[in-house]
Amino acid sequence: MLAIVLATTSGLSQAVEFGPDNMFSFSGFALASFGVQDKRCLNCQWAGPTEGKQKIWADTILPGRPIENVSTQVLIVQPYLGAKFKLGQGFKFETLLSQRWRDGFVDGKRPYDDRTGSKVDIPGFWYEKNVTLSHEDYGRLTIGATTTRSWAEADYPFGSNLGLAEAWSSSGAGYGLLTNAIRYQSRLFDVAEGDLVLEGTYDRGETNFKKNKPSFFEFFGKYWRGPLELSLIVQDTKNGGPGSWGHNPFTGLTASSLDDPLLSKSSQGITMVMGRYWATPQLELSAGVRRNWWSGANAVQNPNTLQWNNMFNVNWNGTLNGVANPGYPASSYDVVLGARYRVGKWTPSIGMLHFGTAKTDNPSNRGQDNSALLAVLGLQYAFDKGDFGRERNIDFSLGTVHYANRGLSPISMPGNDAFTAVDSRIAKNGHWFNVQITYGF
Repeated sequence: MLAIVLATTSGLSQAVEFGPDNMFSFSGFALASFGVQDKRCLNCQWAGPTEGKQKIWADTILPGRPIENVSTQVLIVQPYLGAKFKLGQGFKFETLLSQRWRDGFVDGKRPYDDRTGSKVDIPGFWYEKNVTLSHEDYGRLTIGATTTRSWAEADYPFGSNLGLAEAWSSSGAGYGLLTNAIRYQSRLFDVAEGDLVLEGTYDRGETNFKKNKPSFFEFFGKYWRGPLELSLIVQDTKNGGPGSWGHNPFTGLTASSLDDPLLSKSSQGITMVMGRYWATPQLELSAGVRRNWWSGANAVQNPNTLQWNNMFNVNWNGTLNGVANPGYPASSYDVVLGARYRVGKWTPSIGMLHFGTAKTDNPSNRGQDNSALLAVLGLQYAFDKGDFGRERNIDFSLGTVHYANRGLSPISMPGNDAFTAVDSRIAKNGHWFNVQITYGF
């Protein structure tokens, strides 16, 4: 049963089954979030709100822009549609389709983003669009579009239990979505009086890249023994889009394979361990640590399109071994800790996430000397009776962020104002209060 739960990424409620022999299933969630934030500077970046922090011309802040308290609203809907067919002799064929839609407002207006008006969460990419062949004794083989374990396991329920779902899952050197995955998940093994499941995933990314061929490998292991749950995730990738957005789809070095001849190879990866322990039926303790590493990616401009590539940790205007604007290797550690305590239908929680400084030989400061601490106090009311985490809840959260320095954000954060909307170039501290209603169906 645990292996089946792992293979279904919604995890929010029991699916509604219908059709002949309950062949089809439908589940998902809808989320509405309402908040207030301080230290928000709207459109303060000189190069525009969507220019990434790896580009040196995006470092500059416009002078005289107001720093405000703002209200925010976020709406997310994600359904899952599945089908299963019994093939005989214990074999089963399954399909799964899922997409996420998102909208948001700041002070009643939609903030500008790079989705060109689309409400799809990440335009051009599915969360789930795959087929699976499974057998209780032989495991599961899945082919198609799916989410990575580094993102999905960190997001729900681990990160969401602590009010740090996006900050923990969408940071670091991992990737979040796969387009051409081949995944094998083992059957359950009885190990040391507990249950162990092992999994391997491969994705070849965008196959039109011939010189710098993408490759994605992920190992995932999960172990349960009584009140203890442990997860290990190792991701090793080559020639995906360089960055520190852990939700990023894995494709190629840039959005266009026409850039391939101009580019040099790049790689990055993570090793992550997460654990949860139920000290009592009411008290749940959580901890996680992640090592990120990047090879760095040189900054290159296509002379025909005048577009820049996806660079990473660049020494702008410098040279290395005759290469202009070289990218430097880097590594960092991130740590998360938290606890929850259930009192009837109420569950107070506390979560803390530390983005560490990075080790690199880059002589330029690209955020490697900065660190950040996020802390969230939460209170959840569960409308449904039952176990921890049944997702028909209302959550109240009070959060704060502290940067060690004013300047570029830590290297494992994808943006200077990522996750908190407090820009590290403008303020060292910021706060927010949020109310979130989640309905699983």
